[in-house]
Amino acid sequence: MEGDEDRFRELHTAMYADLLRFAERRVPPAEAEDVVATVFLVAWRRIGDVPPDARPWLFGVARKTIANQNRGLRRRNVVDLRMVEDRPAEADATPDRVDLIRAWWTLSAADREVLALVAFDGLTGDQAASVLGCRRSAFSMRLGRARERLRKALEPAHPAATIGERTWITT
Repeated sequence: MEGDEDRFRELHTAMYADLLRFAERRVPPAEAEDVVATVFLVAWRRIGDVPPDARPWLFGVARKTIANQNRGLRRRNVVDLRMVEDRPAEADATPDRVDLIRAWWTLSAADREVLALVAFDGLTGDQAASVLGCRRSAFSMRLGRARERLRKALEPAHPAATIGERTWITT
């Protein structure tokens, strides 16, 4: 029992901040701490089931907790990522950031989640696959496709072609 308590304390110390950031990007900030508390409650109750590499397991519990909350409250149909606050991002953002935000929101929730697990949450491919409950190869395929869709969403609608001194819009 004492070893379980020590392991739990280590997990809490090592993972609390990362799990809070993960939750804050997916639920309103007022609910993020509740999500993390639920994750650690599950971890304590199932401390014997927590694998040595606990990071993807805890992120998976957080993801399922958020999904359950969303279903129960009917606020969203899918787990989503909050890249911007409630205020308009364009007010003080650079043009590149505005383009990225606009491109980001053209992606499906599934694409945003796959990209976020790697880019924002710092998970490896194996860890992210574990969070999503799929094989590493399936995750790699999803990630590649999501990256490609983000790249395409960032391309200008009408690429300019320069001929001599004049710039022409090609369609």
